[in-house]
Amino acid sequence: MRSNLSVINVYKKKSIQSKLLVTQLLYGDSFKIIKKKGSWIKIKNNLDGYKGFIKKKNFPLNKKCTHKVYNLFANLYTKPNLKFKTKKKISFGSKIIITHKKNKFYKFDNFWIKKNDLKKIKYKSKDMFNGLNKFLGTKYVWGGKHFSGVDCSGLIQLFFNFNNKYCPRDSKDQISYFKKKIKLKNIRKNDLIFWKGHVAIAISNKSLIHAYGPLKSTVRMPIKNTIDRIYKTANLKVIGIRRIT
Repeated sequence: MRSNLSVINVYKKKSIQSKLLVTQLLYGDSFKIIKKKGSWIKIKNNLDGYKGFIKKKNFPLNKKCTHKVYNLFANLYTKPNLKFKTKKKISFGSKIIITHKKNKFYKFDNFWIKKNDLKKIKYKSKDMFNGLNKFLGTKYVWGGKHFSGVDCSGLIQLFFNFNNKYCPRDSKDQISYFKKKIKLKNIRKNDLIFWKGHVAIAISNKSLIHAYGPLKSTVRMPIKNTIDRIYKTANLKVIGIRRIT
């Protein structure tokens, strides 16, 4: 099956309590139905094998997508004209199937989308976290992977998935998945810094970006100040630094 909604919340249990939100499906994400029970469906995300519960709806069968959203979000239009913008948006990394092209617009399902919001599905950036700055100021949401809110490990996974690479969903699995260990004194751009239950992306040997719960936002901070702050406020030390390859 395939998601045909801007975002679908995936819960640990059959409940919409926010504390049970574990991840999200974006437009075009594919999944398998494990079982149905009442108004709920237990699913397995084809991207990372993550399991959880979503509300039961009519979802289309999975098909090969042709393009993906490159900007933080893309506005949707009812016609290939800027005058026909809707209130609907789909998020960075969403995948679509283009059926028609007109001027600088592409059509998918029942909507039109601007060409410059998209990249072809096989596109990969030379820099894994190219465009990371577009998420600065994005709200922190536990389990989030959408332009309306992300969490720390979801932000990491979004960029790997956009570049057609696998990455586990949670930070505890990410630190095990990435094997190359780095010392703090040797840190460089795109290294991942891990605490228990948290991860940040180094954007240089002095600064990082992370979706940071205490500030309720995705922020840029000095590495040293972040390490000191997390230790003072949460009594947590860095448990590892990993270099992606």
